[in-house]
Amino acid sequence: MAFKNFVASQPRKESDQLNELSKLIYEARARISFIISSGLYLIRVKNLARVRLKNLTKRFGEVVAVNDVSLDVEDKEFLVLLGPSGCGKTTTLRCVAGLETPDTGEIYIGDTLVNELPPKDRDVAMVFQSYALYPHMKVFDNIAFPLKMRKVPKSEIEERVKRVAELLKITHLLNRKPKQLSGGEAQRTALGRAIVRDPRVFLMDEPLSNLDAKLRIYMRAELKRLQKDLGVTTVYVTHDQVEAMTMAERIAIMNYGVLQQLATPDKVYDNPQSLFVAGFIGSPPMNFIDCTFMEKSGECFIDAGVFTFPIPDAIGHAVKQQATSSKLILGVRPEDILVHKKRVPEANVEGEVYVLEPLGSEIVLDLKVGENLIKVKTPPDFRVNTGDRAWLSFDTNRIHAFDKKTEKAIV
Repeated sequence: MAFKNFVASQPRKESDQLNELSKLIYEARARISFIISSGLYLIRVKNLARVRLKNLTKRFGEVVAVNDVSLDVEDKEFLVLLGPSGCGKTTTLRCVAGLETPDTGEIYIGDTLVNELPPKDRDVAMVFQSYALYPHMKVFDNIAFPLKMRKVPKSEIEERVKRVAELLKITHLLNRKPKQLSGGEAQRTALGRAIVRDPRVFLMDEPLSNLDAKLRIYMRAELKRLQKDLGVTTVYVTHDQVEAMTMAERIAIMNYGVLQQLATPDKVYDNPQSLFVAGFIGSPPMNFIDCTFMEKSGECFIDAGVFTFPIPDAIGHAVKQQATSSKLILGVRPEDILVHKKRVPEANVEGEVYVLEPLGSEIVLDLKVGENLIKVKTPPDFRVNTGDRAWLSFDTNRIHAFDKKTEKAIV
């Protein structure tokens, strides 16, 4: 009541301004964020930018590119869509941007259903894998273009473009045109154009794919920190699981248009829900061995043909409760295997050193065990030669078991 009386007591012009501010605060459920970005102190009013997909499906002819995908991206969250080429991750992103029209399903940004909104009215900024730079404009003008379209003051445009260029290390390129840029420089220019406009949602389609290895590592950290500082909801597409693991707050893993798992990087790595997720996450990837579950004298065993080893009762119980048959796929990560040069009681899996992959900080051994090639991580001072015999022991607290028929995780 006091606030309304105060508004009424002001001259009409000031009253109109206060009413507009009141509308933004109370009716639009806005939040006021104080941002310190690149040395500029800004105050902005932003609506909540949660992104929600409900039963999203997109077909191209008979091909189902996105198949009944539902997920929520929380306000300010950095979510990565991860998967191999053709899995539907970019199509999903383009549907959110408004560049593709879904056949069925709903897309919300904040509380607004945006299916019928054109891209310009969704307040999103997209970085394309193919750059999409204006060839007749210089780098400065490409980055500044969205600000000029919004009639931002010239002095602010120059300052914001300068800060973004410094961040992306392209200050020396501002007077060049796209045809004078390398692939990595063009990609950084496209990234700068998205960053400079301060949207509600960032949509990024493999923005680091054309950068050299050193700059890619640098930009991973800078993008992650920048997104955290700005508090902008970000959906990021990549096929690189290292990018996903290092940058994401949560990862949505897709395959053949289907959402396979949505979880934090730690949970995806430690508790994959399917054989596909287990094999896609991790470098080197998880080892998979066809095996059979069996019981003998009250104990549970895994029989892989060339070796047999006991498993904890809890794993055996889970297998009996969930497996469709005794046919399983054993999964064990390279770092969860110990290798011994001599036979020891706990190491009952014998193999032959097939090849060594020295990486400086560690050595990856490839060992031939029957028809299986098993990768093991060892310290850099572990010395063996090709053809040597070695014995392996698995950390039974870290092994995974998958139903061979359904490929779903049991443990």
